[in-house]
Order: sequence, then C-alpha cells, then structure tokens
Amino acid sequence: MSFQLPDLTYNHDALEPHIDSKTMQIHHSKHHAGYTSKLNAAIEGTELANKSIEEILTTLDMSNSAVRNNGGGYYNHCLFWEIMSPNSGGEPEGSLSEAIKKSFGSFDEFKSKFSAAAGTRFGSGWAWLCASPNGELDICSTANQDNPLMPGMCGGTPILGIDVWEHAYYLNYQNRRPDYVNAFFNVINWDVVSGKYESAIS
Repeated sequence: MSFQLPDLTYNHDALEPHIDSKTMQIHHSKHHAGYTSKLNAAIEGTELANKSIEEILTTLDMSNSAVRNNGGGYYNHCLFWEIMSPNSGGEPEGSLSEAIKKSFGSFDEFKSKFSAAAGTRFGSGWAWLCASPNGELDICSTANQDNPLMPGMCGGTPILGIDVWEHAYYLNYQNRRPDYVNAFFNVINWDVVSGKYESAIS
C-alpha cells in the first residue's frame, strides 16, 4: 500500500480571506505532498507498508524519525483539510456542543483554551481537540508533526487540529499567529468535527 495525497474538496481560494490561496496551494501541493512521498519511501519494503496510517502511528517506534515526522505530517494534514470548509464557522450543535460545555464550561471558554494552546506552542507544531471513548474532551498541543495518536502523547482521538507551523500562515499573517488562530474559527466545519467526535466515542 502507498499513501496518496488527498484532493482538496474546495478550491485554493475558497477559505479567503481567512486563509489565502497562495498559502493553501503551497501548503497542500508542496508541504503535504512532500510528507506523503517521504512517508511512502520510509515504509516501502517494511512491515508498515500494509498498515493504515492510524495503525502506523498508534504503534510507532518513536525513534523512527522518518516515519514519525512524515507519517505525522501526512495524517495531520489530511485531518486539517477535512475539518475546514468555506461558509463555515459558528458553533457546533448536538452532542459535541454538550460535550464542549461539559468539558470546558462554554464554547467561548473552549475557544479561549484552544487558542492559547495554539498560540503558546513554541516553534512549530499543532494544537488539538481530542475525544476520549467516554465522551470527554481535552485540549493539548504537540511539537513538529507529532500528534495524539502517537505513544506518549496527549491522550484521545484528535477530532480538530490547527497547524501552527509558519508555512501555514506566514504569507498572510507574518508573525501574527494569534490573528491566524482567530481566523481559523471562521473556517471550521463543525459538522465534520461532530462526525469525528461520534466516531471517537462509538
């Protein structure tokens, strides 16, 4: 099995003005494509070649930097494109909304804590909203292309993630990462995130 770069379900300019077209084009066709090809090269001819990306990451030998970095980069970006869409934003509904209120007190408090996790991640990395099988939610951040599926990381299944590597925002926002994080909330597809929540707790 070899992994494929997923097609975007929207045009490069569809998330403007929140995420600009040039950033989307470079991020998807260069950065994500690079992680994909390097992951395939790293697992070719090994016992990992026939495993899903989730199986690879949950049983990862963390000293295997090629698979750790590129497998994480592949998975993280697949989720990132999926949970964004044009004409989105707002707040979730249904069971995810209730879980957010139970875990964080309110949507505004969740937004504040998630933004802090993204804004205070030193250097490159990601911030995550994770779901446990019992329905509880947690916010954490990871360095580089690490993610919560990997051994020893923050627990739970990632259902929402934001890329805070500079390549994700620097063309438009330069050093204003908090502005980029705030804009991200305008493109979150909460229907997709809610579906991921339901899958994580089922």
